Amino acid sequence: MRLPVVLLMVIVSGVPVALAQQKHQNAVIDLWARGKPAFGVYAPNEHPGAGGQRGQPPQPAVYTRGGGERLAMNPLYDFVFLNLEGSYDPAAVTAMSDGLRSPKAVGRKTLIVRIPPLDKDGPEVTKARVKEILAAGADGVTIPHIRSVAEAKLAISFFHEAKADVWSPSNPKGEKLAMLMLEDPEAVAQARQIADLKGYSILACGIGSLAQALGGDRAAAEAGTQKVLEAAKHAKLADMLTANSRDVAQRVREGFLALLMQGPTADEAITLGRAAAGR
Repeated sequence: MRLPVVLLMVIVSGVPVALAQQKHQNAVIDLWARGKPAFGVYAPNEHPGAGGQRGQPPQPAVYTRGGGERLAMNPLYDFVFLNLEGSYDPAAVTAMSDGLRSPKAVGRKTLIVRIPPLDKDGPEVTKARVKEILAAGADGVTIPHIRSVAEAKLAISFFHEAKADVWSPSNPKGEKLAMLMLEDPEAVAQARQIADLKGYSILACGIGSLAQALGGDRAAAEAGTQKVLEAAKHAKLADMLTANSRDVAQRVREGFLALLMQGPTADEAITLGRAAAGR
């Protein structure tokens, strides 16, 4: 009779431990508190002719609830990154959020949505989009191409006006994620001052856009990426970066806390990254 009792004690005692480890609805925050990176993927465009036919313009991206369900069932993913920078579509947020919350989901996936930059449609439209996306079920919003400290302050204010409970070093109990991206040399030069601002969660360098702004100089873009990483670490912010099978272990060692994959080798890269992170 002693064996069943011991097993019962293990099972019962295991539940509080598991619950104690997850303090946030967004589990990525608990990973960051432990110094562990989160791994995610771009939500794939489900349009069968995404590139358009020869001589025709590219077709609008399509994101569905079914696509979200398939992502939700993959145990490797901590977050999903929905890129609406080129074409804003709030219905895609609702569909993806509904799919990720499917009963078939393996764990709760954090949904982060990137919107067009401030300078494209202006502050009022951007502010309305932040509120709209959070109301549609997203866990976080990414504002790309932040160009200055002043613009960063303005972007952060949109989350405050949306009454979002943003997780940040100064608000460790928050649940929503506010992410700013620096993608040109002038903005990267101000990384430390932007990192010192309060009220947001993730500071990232768009390495591809930065390389383009630098005339294709990948070495200079890498230096800028490391500058932003150093600033984010100093301010105890998370830093997100794209990665692949070749460099994910290196990025884990460097201290990036959110690593984003895409394409057919995404799962392989995440598996390698998880191993490097001891997850």
